Order: sequence, then structure tokens, then C-alpha cells
Amino acid sequence: MCGRYVMARAIGDLVADSGALDPDEELVLPPSWNVAPTADVAVVLERAEPASGTETRREIHVARWGLVPPWAKDLSVGSRAFNARSETVTEKPTFRSAVRARRCAVPADGYYEWLKPEAGAPKSAKKRPFYVHPEDGSPIYFAGLYEWWKDEAVPDGDPGRWLLSCTILTGPSPEADDADPTLAQLGGLHDRLPLPMDRDTLDAWLEPEKLPSAEAAGALVDRVREQAFRTASGWSLEEVGTAVGNVRNNGPELLEPLETLL
Repeated sequence: MCGRYVMARAIGDLVADSGALDPDEELVLPPSWNVAPTADVAVVLERAEPASGTETRREIHVARWGLVPPWAKDLSVGSRAFNARSETVTEKPTFRSAVRARRCAVPADGYYEWLKPEAGAPKSAKKRPFYVHPEDGSPIYFAGLYEWWKDEAVPDGDPGRWLLSCTILTGPSPEADDADPTLAQLGGLHDRLPLPMDRDTLDAWLEPEKLPSAEAAGALVDRVREQAFRTASGWSLEEVGTAVGNVRNNGPELLEPLETLL
């Protein structure tokens, strides 16, 4: 799963790296080293140009992390829908419409995952947090979905009437005995993996045209899942301090490897 991540680079840098157009209005999104569900996050998506009907434009938007489907009565659904299992995303009512027509990428510098104590460990043993990130410092683009939700309690014309929200797709982790040492580490860390995309897969995922069926959407999800391990093989894992477990802690010191803190 992915329940905490880091997005600390400037929006301008993200625009340049993702190939998005400069936003029409200034986006206010401070750097965060401890992004948690329900926080405002950056998403990358593509929209068709109304004038041409064939051209698209790649954009950066700010969304609430935790997908709220249009039929939801309130925001509480989103607090439980910050991740979407790729194996069932075309079937679950919360996600099945978005996966066909509203796909996005959720950029991150890296993410945190907690390693459970080994079987037989003392009851006092606690989960150990690790920071997972690309070794070359490039951003990760997780496969995501987005939705617009209308707050009926807010008057028409008020910008707060519409909420943009998102979720991150996950899939099975590599095997813990994988020949690739990084993938083996990821497999031993957790049984779920937030799904990263390489650039070709990113382009295909962001294509805004609505897919004709759940089967077509499933084929695209399969493509994301099939290349995820190859993309993740360029990552690095470092154990970090337990301060990251408290969402109120938010600063670059959270990324300090544990051995430098002892």
C-alpha cells in the first residue's frame, strides 16, 4: 500500500519534468515530506482541447488524496480510498468509472513503507519505517485515478462547490527472493506496491479518451502492472526514524537514514 509519501519539489520543476503546460493560475502547494491521505497533492492529467477535438493538453492540478466518487453523499469515502487495488479497480463501484475515463499520475519524490516485526519477535517490537525513492533523484509517477465531486451544500458559482480528488493504484510486490536485489528488498518490505510508470506507460495511461469497456481498461491496467517492477528496480530503500509515523512531523530531516541518526 502507499499511505505516506514525499513531494517536496517545486511545481515549476514538476511542470518541466512531466511535460505539462504552465498552469493558467498559480498553484499553491507547499513542499511536504510527510504527505498523508486527505492532504492536497499534485496530479498530472491530460484533457482534450475543445477546439480541435483531437489534440490534448497535459496539466498539473491540485487534488485531495482519497478518491470521492460523484455518487458519494459526503467526503468520508475518500478517507478510505487513497489506494485502489489494480486487480479489482475495473469492478469496484468507487473506481470503475474513473479507470475508463479519468486517469492521472500522482508524482512523488519517494514514499514510506513500514516493515512488520518478524514472526516470533517480542511484543514490544515495532514496525520499522523505510523511505523508498529513485536512486537517481528523478520523480516517481504513480498510476492514479481522479474524480470530481459536487458539494450540494455549496451554492452554484462558488469555487468550493467542486472537489477534485485522486487515488493511487497498487499491485502485488515482487517476490522476496527475486534475483534483483532491489526488487527482493521491496518484496520483503511489504506485500503491496504503489504502481510506478515509465514514460511510455505514463503517456498511454494519461490518454484522455474514454475506454470502450472494462476489458479495455483492464488491459491498460495490466500494462501498468507488467512494467512496474522494471521501473521500481531503479529505486533505493533506506530505513528512517520513527518520527515519520506522526503526520505532524514534516521536514527534510525525516529522510535522514537511520544510521546517521543513531
